[in-house]
Amino acid sequence: MTEQAHGPRRSGTRARRRLPRLRIAIAAAVSFVVAGTTVQAMAAQPEGSDGQPPVPTVPSLSWSDCQGGFECANADVPLDYRDPQGRTITLAVIRKKAPDQAKKKGTLFLQPGGPGNSGVDFVRNNFADLPASLRDSFDVFGYDVRGVGRSSAVTCWDDPTYTQAITAAKGAPGPDAYETAVRQGAAFDQACRDNAGELVPYVGTGYVARDIDLLRQALGEDQLTYYGRSFGSYIGTVYAAMFPERVRALVLDGAYDPEHYANQPYAYDRPQYLALDGAMSRFLDWCKANQGTCGFGDGDPRAAFEKLKADLDANPVPTANGGQANGYTVVYRLMFNINEGKVIWPSLGEALRKAQQRDTTSFLLRPPSPASFDFLNPNIAVECVDKDYPRSPALLKKQVTTNAELAPLLGPAMAYGPPLYDHQHATTCAQWTGEKPSRFGGPFRAKGSAPILVLGTTGDPDTPYQDAVALSRQLDNGRLLTFKAEGHTAFGRSACATDAVTGYLVDLKVPARGTTCADETQPPSDPPKVAPPGTTLGELRNGVSDRLDRLGSLR
Repeated sequence: MTEQAHGPRRSGTRARRRLPRLRIAIAAAVSFVVAGTTVQAMAAQPEGSDGQPPVPTVPSLSWSDCQGGFECANADVPLDYRDPQGRTITLAVIRKKAPDQAKKKGTLFLQPGGPGNSGVDFVRNNFADLPASLRDSFDVFGYDVRGVGRSSAVTCWDDPTYTQAITAAKGAPGPDAYETAVRQGAAFDQACRDNAGELVPYVGTGYVARDIDLLRQALGEDQLTYYGRSFGSYIGTVYAAMFPERVRALVLDGAYDPEHYANQPYAYDRPQYLALDGAMSRFLDWCKANQGTCGFGDGDPRAAFEKLKADLDANPVPTANGGQANGYTVVYRLMFNINEGKVIWPSLGEALRKAQQRDTTSFLLRPPSPASFDFLNPNIAVECVDKDYPRSPALLKKQVTTNAELAPLLGPAMAYGPPLYDHQHATTCAQWTGEKPSRFGGPFRAKGSAPILVLGTTGDPDTPYQDAVALSRQLDNGRLLTFKAEGHTAFGRSACATDAVTGYLVDLKVPARGTTCADETQPPSDPPKVAPPGTTLGELRNGVSDRLDRLGSLR
């Protein structure tokens, strides 16, 4: 595929295309374009001559140059694995080959977080920062999973609808906010049925894992070598559970508790609320103790933060594009950027101080953009398919309102906001209807697999550390590595963890039980004059380019 096809998906005015109706052809295949990819309708084939059910066809990858030394291709896989010779969906894939093909050990799959982030972009944006031994030992491979990016992106709410809902949201919601959130969740569900209903049942992680196994075969790999961060760790977990004997080496960084995620989602959501608020609370405590470096709060950053949300809700700040920023805008930006850990705490303090001054150069006053909506649509749809929420309205209200109370800094805005991110999905997913053939509900033991390396960060605001502990115990052959630090995930942010991951992927050296890394980069003692690696002082990594998923760089 050309670079244009694997480059930015839209520019200027953004045009949305609804997924055309998928039909089974009678005699021949029919192709049509969907959001930059192709979905094919193919005749359903009867069972084979041996009487066995038909099996999926391994995709044929026709590679072409897509600039920067990368190669791109398309892979056709079944839309519905219950009909493996029926309709197909086309996945966009990318790789960069090892320099010495005679010495390479195989292919390394890189899977980003999400759900909703592009695996094609993840490989392109992070390849140069991978340790040299990984780049030398493997062809590095990634792809956009079904329903994401260039692989028939799910669109439920369009940009104007999302913009309207987010503009009306509050950083400090009022007493009627719960009812509004439930109505918006129902509206989002209906929009998914109307605009993506023929695709959404098939975007669950069980089918994603099956796609990976077909891609593994297409690449000529006997077993899978894989690094997945955040939601990518759950994809890897499901793959191992479904195909344990096909695991060579899996790294699951920023891991999920899969049993809670899939089957007890309220038990999964609450720790996320607490972890996010805990990280924000520790930042505010640091800010109070380091006022000269932080520069926000006049001695009481916690009270100043609450006042900032309320003030911006009451008097939103006009933005350059004709929009407005309020307390909800600040919460949204903090939710993603707090993931960077202690190294960016001084920059967060500066951004809060600028927001207090209504200075629109603060990235905290940048409303979510269409790039956010491209991420959020599949983020919600995939998790509503994956998770099995109880249908009780009373239980929904009890759980959501309790989460808001237990996480007072950021929780209320998230709990009562419009359909958004991860732990805020209950108001949408508890009302979800329709079949979920692509959902995987366990078991998650991966019995018979090779050793699987699980990474957990003790102060992770996005995937709580106890989830990594739980996963390592659920896996028959799990091995936990702990990173004592703030921030999300460990690889690329800790030299200790990065070395352990590299040794495991390349040479299958499993870290000793109880291995702990404690080498997080600390915040500077003075306000920074140059940005930390991967950031700028005015805009952190997720400030301008919404949902740019980047590994840390230790270079």
